[in-house]
Amino acid sequence: MADYLFSNGTILDGTGSAPFQANILTHGERIVQIAPGLQSPSATVVDCKGLTLAPGFIDSHTHSDLQVLQGRTEKLLQGVTTEVVGNCGFSAYPPAREPSELRSFANGIFCGDEEWGWPSTEAYLRAIAESRTANVVSLVGHGSLRIAVAGSKQGPLSEAEVASMESLLAEALDAGAAGLSTGLMYAPGSSAPTGELQRLCNVTARKGKIYTSHIRSYFSGLVDAIDEQIDLARHSGGRLQISHLQAAGATNWHLQTKAIDTMERANAEGIDVEFDCYPYVAGSSVLTQLLSQSVLDGGISRLMERLRTPQQRQQIRDELARFIPWRWSDIYISSVGSEANLNAIGKTLQQIAEDRNQEPADVVLDLLDEEEGDATMLCFNQSAENLRMSLQHPFATIISDGFYVKGRPHPRLHGTFPLLLGTYSRDKGWLSLAEAVHKITGKPAARYTLNGRGILAAGYFADIVAFRADAIDSPATYDSPKLAPLGIHSVYRNGEPVTALLASAS
Repeated sequence: MADYLFSNGTILDGTGSAPFQANILTHGERIVQIAPGLQSPSATVVDCKGLTLAPGFIDSHTHSDLQVLQGRTEKLLQGVTTEVVGNCGFSAYPPAREPSELRSFANGIFCGDEEWGWPSTEAYLRAIAESRTANVVSLVGHGSLRIAVAGSKQGPLSEAEVASMESLLAEALDAGAAGLSTGLMYAPGSSAPTGELQRLCNVTARKGKIYTSHIRSYFSGLVDAIDEQIDLARHSGGRLQISHLQAAGATNWHLQTKAIDTMERANAEGIDVEFDCYPYVAGSSVLTQLLSQSVLDGGISRLMERLRTPQQRQQIRDELARFIPWRWSDIYISSVGSEANLNAIGKTLQQIAEDRNQEPADVVLDLLDEEEGDATMLCFNQSAENLRMSLQHPFATIISDGFYVKGRPHPRLHGTFPLLLGTYSRDKGWLSLAEAVHKITGKPAARYTLNGRGILAAGYFADIVAFRADAIDSPATYDSPKLAPLGIHSVYRNGEPVTALLASAS
């Protein structure tokens, strides 16, 4: 086991405390000691003069469920050493009776093919434990649980089916899963009654794990959707994390304050509810999110049948045009599954409509039809003022919510954490550097019970990022999202440098 002595650096220990000068000594995968002037003749010296040392960053909301097994380095390049996958109701387990149903459900978010799958929950959890690029923990996806017991059908499940979900969830939590996630804007989870969710939250709370929720609405129903989740936490006694909080659409921006007030009141009652958010005004998802999720009853194959039946297509089109919460010019196509529509990537639905001499609602349905549902979008959701409110709030953990696409990803996949520390902390002054580092290290480690991680202290894992505080940032933009971060000097995970991995990616 190698010993390293990180000398001459400025330390931000992940607790939110002010920076201090000290040396860090590691042995094997752990930190041994932190003290000014510390020396060790047997250790390899890493000169950190001019650098800031922080715990490895923790991305507690990602969709890299497959990519953490593929040696991808987009997160390591940002300083991320730990990822939480299985978010928004999507997890790669438990296995479904028909594997293609789970793949069809998850592939839009996972950027997967038709080959992946594991024979058991335990097999997937063992696989991610061997990731070369991250310390990985996984949430159990509610949507995946539903697929496992009932396929892609919607609506209330039978008593036997719900009981089976409870059993599968308990088995996964006992095997090491970090908690439960829901994606209540994604079919089939979107059709789940509150009573079903309560039973699963009760299991999660009994096991001492966290419950995270992509709630039913981030639009006009935002506050009601948060209230539903708080009631679940109130009755289960568990801790609740509202995923990627935002009031989406300009007509709903005023609801951001009400949403945060609602969570503050719940905390005052003793209910443990917090939220996470990413440092961008735009979000990203699958294109099918624009539709009423009821039209996905039966999965993508049934959606295709409906789109190819003139009367049903007209009904879907009329509903889309009537209730769309965005401006068509705020929605960009970020990926498609075929070469035929590659020219749509990077264009707004308004631009594509003009190119095709169609209405935007018809463009959406045509693209979904032509791509067999395999298309993703980037949407400008929230105001800068609301973003600042979220990032600064003491309840907030900062995440990427990044996912891979077959096209142009959201820049958060490549730039979230350097952007936070550079543009938003150093340049805009929205948070101190110590606060910003805490929200991506010690805070998520405590929230997800990642014991031994997230803080620089003796006995903790030696996950260490060395960066230049005066240079760290992300040049990645919506138009050029794959640009590598700036200012990251070196990254160590479990006491080992990952420089070779980073170099192989450049």
